Amino acid sequence: MRDVIEVRGLRVSAVVGALAEERLRPQPLAIDLDLVRPFEAAALNDDLDETTNYAEVVALVESVVRTSAFLLLETLAHRVAREVLALDPHVAEVTVAVRKLRPPIPQDADTVGVRTTLAR
Repeated sequence: MRDVIEVRGLRVSAVVGALAEERLRPQPLAIDLDLVRPFEAAALNDDLDETTNYAEVVALVESVVRTSAFLLLETLAHRVAREVLALDPHVAEVTVAVRKLRPPIPQDADTVGVRTTLAR
């Protein structure tokens, strides 16, 4: 069995990008998280202490993203994944997707982004 805690569409602004215009001000990002960890005990006992508190994870991710200034989305996604694994030793694997909501390209694309998965 594989248990997954999901966060979808977390919106945070950050300075990220290689273009000069992207270095001037934060831009809106959307972040998705999948945290793989067993939570059967939490489900059976209805006990928050036996699972990962997603509010703590979201606060951590928001802090990491807001205080960063990377050239690459890849670097940001990797940093977020490492920090989530460091926060909770029960998370065996984390997938982080980061999307620019206003990509700096002339084509009509809703978003551009990256996804990474790190495991213990």
